[in-house]
Amino acid sequence: MKLKAIAFDADDTLWDCQSHFDRVEERYASILSPYAAAEQVGNSLFKTETGNMPLLGYGCKAFTISLVENAIAVSGGRISADMIAEIIKLGKSLLRIPATPLPQVKETLAHLRKHTSFRLVMFTKGELLDQENKLKRSGLSEHFHLVKVVSDKTREAFLDLCRQLDIAPDELLMVGNSLRSDVIPALEIGAHAVHIPFHTTWQHEMIDDFTHSDLVTIRHFSELLQICR
Repeated sequence: MKLKAIAFDADDTLWDCQSHFDRVEERYASILSPYAAAEQVGNSLFKTETGNMPLLGYGCKAFTISLVENAIAVSGGRISADMIAEIIKLGKSLLRIPATPLPQVKETLAHLRKHTSFRLVMFTKGELLDQENKLKRSGLSEHFHLVKVVSDKTREAFLDLCRQLDIAPDELLMVGNSLRSDVIPALEIGAHAVHIPFHTTWQHEMIDDFTHSDLVTIRHFSELLQICR
């Protein structure tokens, strides 16, 4: 690979995010337990989120709106104002997650920044302010030449990133935990990809196993140093 830039997903690649959402959903199901079983609440929330994505996009704020909308629907409009307030508080708690770097992330990024000529990019989707704040809390800002937050990681978003970096698609390596968002659209434009599976995956990101000649799967973040020299 004749690489010039390495792009990194943020949530569940650089720091844990989904685990916090999972805990919020567990508490959410508990709040709505007088109206429906946990499985029904979860299935209904998934449908509500899916329907809202074209308008609201991704991120904690969109998720909180879906929590409230779904709670009203599941309860048949009977949910109390106090319960709505508790649900909003739950959603807002996701705006303050620690964003502590996952094992080996900080050391690996520092090595790549100091000992290679690759341009390092944090390339993630979501809500701009939330992602910027998580990056600040993570302490990883100094390792990136560029931070780019997009509404969704589409094929066009990857091409725009390449244009911004003034590189050809095959000079880009994308690193992330999601096959759907990080790997497949990158490979579609002719870039390379490294998949680092996380222990939990958002339901919207789940797909069947995927293989490709320009895809490498690793288990530990530091294994990037064997690939990117």
